[in-house]
Amino acid sequence: MILYFSATGNTEFIAKKLAAKSGDGCIDLLPRIKNKNYKPIVSKTPFVICTPVYICEMPRFLSDYLKNVPLKGCRDVYFIFTSGGYAGISGNLAASLMRKKKMNYMGHAEFKMPRNYVASDMYPELDKEEILRRIEQSEKQTNKVAFQIKNRMKLRSRYVFLFEKLVTLPFNPLWVKFRQPSKDFYATDKCIGCGKCVRNCPLNNITLKNGRPLWKNPCAHCMACIGNCPVEAIEYGKITQNKNKYNIGKYLKRREE
Repeated sequence: MILYFSATGNTEFIAKKLAAKSGDGCIDLLPRIKNKNYKPIVSKTPFVICTPVYICEMPRFLSDYLKNVPLKGCRDVYFIFTSGGYAGISGNLAASLMRKKKMNYMGHAEFKMPRNYVASDMYPELDKEEILRRIEQSEKQTNKVAFQIKNRMKLRSRYVFLFEKLVTLPFNPLWVKFRQPSKDFYATDKCIGCGKCVRNCPLNNITLKNGRPLWKNPCAHCMACIGNCPVEAIEYGKITQNKNKYNIGKYLKRREE
């Protein structure tokens, strides 16, 4: 069974490709996370957990959910990480989490996808050609990974050195505490009050007031609100005003055309 969380479509794209190529089922975890639904998930085939990487780790709300949801049936579990190029200590933390759940960790694979994090100027924007190239390369990679999972093979990934762990382990909590405020999010006059941002927020952090979204803390900076807005009405301070609001759907449509 393939389980995934996806904010702007990258992880969903990989999860559904793996499901199609392995003949397995696929579950979007967003509704379960939003509704605090901890009913057991049962699978006769290995669990394949697909997740984005936020600051060298899987999202903390997702790891918290996985700690508490019972995974029944098959004890084998794989992880699939999508990132802008560096998955950091995600695999180590996933392995530790699954061992505590008495699951058999079968390794992980990393997919280099287009970045969606527009709420910072630390990361340069990618041009259209590079975005399409990353999508294409990742789609090809799903062939090999799906074959390995279907045949219960271990997934091998890059070794993470001790100095990387020492540097990245404290970085995520500091970033979460000081670099992820929600106060700078706002909706422009283009907003149509559709509520899509409310429905896509994994932390139930957004509410509508007089037809306009309001953001509360905590915020995961997942970019689901910005990336899924149908009229691109959501901004983050001045940082995002002249940036492309990434959603994989736009590029898949262009590729088809």
